[in-house]
Amino acid sequence: MSKHKIVIIGGGAGGLELATLLGDDAKIRQIAEITLIDANMTHIWKPRLHEIAAGALNADIDELSYVAHAKNHAFNFMLGRMSGVDRDNKKLILEPYREGEETILPQRDIDYDTLVIAIGSQTNDFGTKGVEDNCIFLDKRLEAERFHRQFLNEYLRHAASSNSGDSLNIAIVGAGATGVELAAELHHSAHELMYYGFGQLKPENLKISIIEGADRVLPVLSPKTSSAILSQLKTLKIEVLTGEIVSEATSEGLHTQSGKFIPAQLKVWSAGVKAPEILRNISGLETNRINQLVVHNTLQSTHDKNIFAFGDCAQCPRPDSDRPVPPRAQSAHQQALLLSESLKNRLTGKELLPYIYKDKGSLISLSKTGSVGNIMGNLSKDFTFGGKIARLMYISLYRMHQITLHGYFKTLLIILRDLVNKKTGPKLKLH
Repeated sequence: MSKHKIVIIGGGAGGLELATLLGDDAKIRQIAEITLIDANMTHIWKPRLHEIAAGALNADIDELSYVAHAKNHAFNFMLGRMSGVDRDNKKLILEPYREGEETILPQRDIDYDTLVIAIGSQTNDFGTKGVEDNCIFLDKRLEAERFHRQFLNEYLRHAASSNSGDSLNIAIVGAGATGVELAAELHHSAHELMYYGFGQLKPENLKISIIEGADRVLPVLSPKTSSAILSQLKTLKIEVLTGEIVSEATSEGLHTQSGKFIPAQLKVWSAGVKAPEILRNISGLETNRINQLVVHNTLQSTHDKNIFAFGDCAQCPRPDSDRPVPPRAQSAHQQALLLSESLKNRLTGKELLPYIYKDKGSLISLSKTGSVGNIMGNLSKDFTFGGKIARLMYISLYRMHQITLHGYFKTLLIILRDLVNKKTGPKLKLH
């Protein structure tokens, strides 16, 4: 008998973890063939994109090769981007893969018995005038690297200038995790660049502004945690404008609905997310207003029992709330763990497991200056803390992701590699 075909589209944190867990399970491998499909050849943990943008992380060193990882964990990898689903014939349709004018791979139809959609999210500009042309969306590695190049280019221009009083203005729209973490990391990078000889633009002349439509930073967190984060941002001399909604972006800066103008040479939009446009009404599956696939608490799509979705691209219900599961890295991790067990049950005729979101709290990185976090638990619904302990816990989140992918021993080797690179290489990516 042919093996059951499990196809996972999307190699982000959730999709890659799921493929790894299934591939590592000898019992599943006996009865199923696992295929992971992604539009890129390498994986970068999305919550670290702000570090790539600021130069604190060299993506070329930290990236994971899908091809090599698939070989090491007994699943198949295929390069491609989804263009549709033929539910009647159980086929995932991949668009042609091109480089410039050359077609490298033609359109392909991939057979599946179980399809798992985990293609994440993208930035939502809400149709705001000028944003697409004048702002960088920090939701992909290429965009993070583009921002980093532009950031360095500004320093090169200032280094060649005779005017030592020039300033560099950076405006970040959205005081969520991405916006806040990017602002703090850029503040740190400014001091590092001065150490490496870019002293023409002094750190105090780098002016970073965060513009947020809500009345506080990190509005999804508790007021206590938001206040602690705002306090640290003020210590870093980062300007925070709350209650301001951007109405237009131009090459010179940002206009708000209240009439304010924030001048900026570099502009980042991180004010909201939505699922990719390809999911809008795809193959008759139920979607919501931000293109997420609507799923049951088993992560099965509401209109097709053979299609699952999880992570940022899925709207999953919560039994204790009228709000769906939030689009966070911890949600995708929890769902990947559950779905690896559920798919095993599905293959052996057992019932699927229900997913219940467990909020473990939040950790916000404020670069080398520390972090702020809150823990959700039985003893305290909101225990807020900061400093070095929070920083270590923030770093441990990424190490947990690596442990899921590589195991403890290889992750230990990666940690040692990172320590060696830190001691022998520059503290900032300078190209």
